Amino acid sequence: MRHAIIAASLAVLLTSATARAGEVRIACYSDGNECESTEILAARFMQANPDIKIAIDKMSFKAIQESLPVQLAAGQGPDIVRTTDFGPIMAYMLDLTPYVKDPAYWEANYGGTLGWMRRDANDHGIYGLMTQLTISAPLVNKTLFDQAGVAVPKAGATWDEWATAVKQVKEATKIVGGMAWDRSGARFAGPSISMGATYFAADGSPAVIDDGFKAMASRYVAWAKDGTVKGDIWSQAATGYRDAFDDFANGRIAVYLSGSWQLSRLEKTVGDGFDWVVGAEPCGRGGCTGMPGGAAFVALKHSKHPKDVGAFLDYLASAPVYAEWMVMTSNVPANVALQKKGLPYKLSKAGTAAIQQFGADAATLTPLAYKLQGDVMSRPIFGAVADRIAAVMAGQMTLDQAYARITSDVADAVAASKK
Repeated sequence: MRHAIIAASLAVLLTSATARAGEVRIACYSDGNECESTEILAARFMQANPDIKIAIDKMSFKAIQESLPVQLAAGQGPDIVRTTDFGPIMAYMLDLTPYVKDPAYWEANYGGTLGWMRRDANDHGIYGLMTQLTISAPLVNKTLFDQAGVAVPKAGATWDEWATAVKQVKEATKIVGGMAWDRSGARFAGPSISMGATYFAADGSPAVIDDGFKAMASRYVAWAKDGTVKGDIWSQAATGYRDAFDDFANGRIAVYLSGSWQLSRLEKTVGDGFDWVVGAEPCGRGGCTGMPGGAAFVALKHSKHPKDVGAFLDYLASAPVYAEWMVMTSNVPANVALQKKGLPYKLSKAGTAAIQQFGADAATLTPLAYKLQGDVMSRPIFGAVADRIAAVMAGQMTLDQAYARITSDVADAVAASKK
């Protein structure tokens, strides 16, 4: 009953974003200030295009992720949605190719991420615009490392070396945990790939559990038991995504595995409260990789205003506007030309160093990390990993049981996708 009430409440929230006559409605969540920045740009767009009305409905990531597929199946929902979860809504995406001025510009500048929203290699549509390119990486409270007299691990350091360092910091400073990771299968994927996990069989089908995955999973559970990891981020009863930002911002952990989307929050919430830096990607036999990703503004084909949807996203994708947008939100651009050019971020000294390190970390991302992020089964894989490893952390099952459940969860998702 409780779950039914929650689902109904989220559905009501998302229904409020259903497009009304004469409006392009955007369902938007923010990592930092993305929705507010988009409102500023939308106001400017509407001044130049008075016949187009843009309305932005702010809601939580959870509301969008859990209720949007249900709303779309019922023929309701917004014209555009900001989401990271492309697989469940692919059937409802609008191909913007006929509605943008120069599809070749999109392909040249955003082609590396356009594929994440496509059904397969034969699909050449343009379905949305990345609102950022994110890179997961360790965020480090350098003040705690300095107080403990422990050096922050350098580029090339292994996950075991990182774990040893954060445990030393925890013991020296008496903080509650050495490090914490967002409760997210995507966050878990970077370390797993670094340890040699392949996630796919030779024929390209999902095959999550292998020696590399087990190597990281067994370490992570052991680290939670000895305090290297602050395990309650994963072990609390609720399922789904949960971040550890507050623990990091309040100095309760020394290292936080999150990513570049937190930069705006770090600038605003932490500021100069303590010295913080972005670390190089920890390594293993599979490489030194985090995970690429990010949220996109995805167009939806039930929209009654596809030309207006295309016009607005074309405006946001234009180089000058997109560059301004990335500076406003302190995000790494998905536009490859702007990545090469660089942007005049208005950041603190720490923020400037952070954005540079995220760029360096982006260069170490493996092809497998990009493949996994863009695969149509990535979301079921990430969900199964997060839920089952969380159950192990909560003492509800063993690792071997979790491995079996992850395998069956993903197999069920694959079977369901073929119906």
